[in-house]
Amino acid sequence: MADFTAGAVSFPRKTVYSTGNAEFDLRIQQLVSEWGCGQSCELIQEMIITALKMGNDGLSVADLKLFNRTLKELRYAAKTFAPYAKTRKVVVFGSARTPQDAPESIAAETFARNICTHNFMVITGGGEGIMGAAQRGAGRDRSFGLNIRLPFEQHANETIDGDPKLINFNYFFTRKLNFVKETHAVALFPGGFGTMDEGFEVLTLMQTGKARIIPVVLVDKPGGTYWKTWFRFLGDYLLKIGLVSEEDFHLFKFTETVEQAVAEILHFYKTFHSYRWVGQRMVIRLTQALTPEAVTELNASFADLLQKGTIVQATALPTEKNEPDILHLPRLIFTPHRNNFGRLRCLINAINDAKRVD
Repeated sequence: MADFTAGAVSFPRKTVYSTGNAEFDLRIQQLVSEWGCGQSCELIQEMIITALKMGNDGLSVADLKLFNRTLKELRYAAKTFAPYAKTRKVVVFGSARTPQDAPESIAAETFARNICTHNFMVITGGGEGIMGAAQRGAGRDRSFGLNIRLPFEQHANETIDGDPKLINFNYFFTRKLNFVKETHAVALFPGGFGTMDEGFEVLTLMQTGKARIIPVVLVDKPGGTYWKTWFRFLGDYLLKIGLVSEEDFHLFKFTETVEQAVAEILHFYKTFHSYRWVGQRMVIRLTQALTPEAVTELNASFADLLQKGTIVQATALPTEKNEPDILHLPRLIFTPHRNNFGRLRCLINAINDAKRVD
């Protein structure tokens, strides 16, 4: 499973991560070896050492319970998603309070049904309203529910209730991490504080380069004004007083119809496949190579993005060998500035519109 930050988050690693006691280090190493951990045994050892260090840090019981439950929730969610790692997914956010027969719910159900015909799966918060409508459209087999335990209101909808792909979270932050970590697109329908929270979190993570760029579509009922009003607020206040940049508006797309929302997501993956950072270089993987003329045009149109050098079409870098399934894909490799991810979104659009090798 690829890093949802696309390798953007990096930090210096210690040569040796230790308890400070060589004998204990050896015992932990032997324990991990005897247990059998598959890949990255060093990381398993580090987690054990971290847990032991917490035991000596004088942490409160409340903190220890928080850390313990967090790790358990993340582990269980990752295990649940793992069999579906090669299937693209779209998260649908929207109000749990929207009636089943409301136009917004009908739009959500139609959207989910349509996107699933293109081999996507649907992730929702597992509740009723917009979430339940989207999962009716997707069907149980193509649905994930990331439910949150609340003292009121939230319970699993009938489509996902009892399914192994329903994951119950105690913490919003572990749930929110999985929404971003596991999805390849986001569809925002009208909703309350939770919908706004999830939407702005995704946009903030992409704007700051902390999460990979994915399509974000805003969908409403036919003729609805919910997102038009939201969009106007962003323009009249955030943009005009300089709190966001004009390029940030490329990180999401207001759509007039369900069909337009589906088309926007599919177009994002027309030629663009994925990307990752290798040091300071961005490596964009393509489903099909571009013509030399197209690459020349990209260099001319996006020279402002380049910190140095040019955009070069090439094959996989040696560092990418840990993703063998996509090593064969052609690449665009370049060194960009990391201060304008809305502009990088424009580059992805241009790649999808560029002429490809027949």
